[in-house]
Amino acid sequence: MSSLVVNTNESAINAYNNLNQTDQAMTKAISELSSGLQIQTAADNPAGYVVAEGLQSQSNGFSQAISNAQAGVSLIQTASGALNQITSILQTMNQLALSSANGATNDTGSLNANEQEFAALQNQIDQIATTTSYGTKALLDGTFSNQSLQVGAFNNSNQELTLTIGAATTGALGVSASVVSVGSQASAQAAITAVQSAISTVASVEANVGATQNQLSVVVANLTVGQQNLQAAYSGLVDVNFAQETTQFTTDQILMQSGVAMLSQAQQTSGMVLKLLG
Repeated sequence: MSSLVVNTNESAINAYNNLNQTDQAMTKAISELSSGLQIQTAADNPAGYVVAEGLQSQSNGFSQAISNAQAGVSLIQTASGALNQITSILQTMNQLALSSANGATNDTGSLNANEQEFAALQNQIDQIATTTSYGTKALLDGTFSNQSLQVGAFNNSNQELTLTIGAATTGALGVSASVVSVGSQASAQAAITAVQSAISTVASVEANVGATQNQLSVVVANLTVGQQNLQAAYSGLVDVNFAQETTQFTTDQILMQSGVAMLSQAQQTSGMVLKLLG
């Protein structure tokens, strides 16, 4: 039953409550539209916030894992480039050994010339093997062994790659100056076997690092796809739907204007009692 009362204006109270709810909805809409996020704090959606933080953590982990894998590729390319140079030098050494082994046409002068060049090439190999590095890590002196590459977002053994690059010094390859020379026909013949064996060894090392590089390339491609999917899932959970939210905001604006008007009308209801008293 309706009545005119002074102490309690239920119409105004109801209008005020509705207006307050509309104001809260508009405040929330403005915050979302200005930030582009529907989940800004845990209070907005506690469960969604937890899930979103987990997705963000994994996505960040994928980003760093991609960087790690790409750094690994760069490291391998550095080692591979140096190994290519060593192989080229060994091929020249093989030619010199074959030349000196041809005793019928060589004299002391030609053997000495071959030996001098051969020794210089041995020094070049050692210089390359001992100075090739990635940052502060030497790559070809035999110390780069069982090095771990973190290529995943979690602490799992299957998200790590272990890389070893064999030594490429003349000592490790069996072609050091104390072992082989081409200063005579006999030593040159022994050098042929040693140098050709060294070429095979370096080729094996290159094949190993090349296979790892291919593996890392696949890892990068897989991580990139995974990261894109994670970012899409995160966006769907956290980012605001502008079309939906602007539509709701327009509705809230209309309700706000009508609510203010109705509250003003409701507040005038008590004043009608004066007419009865008149």
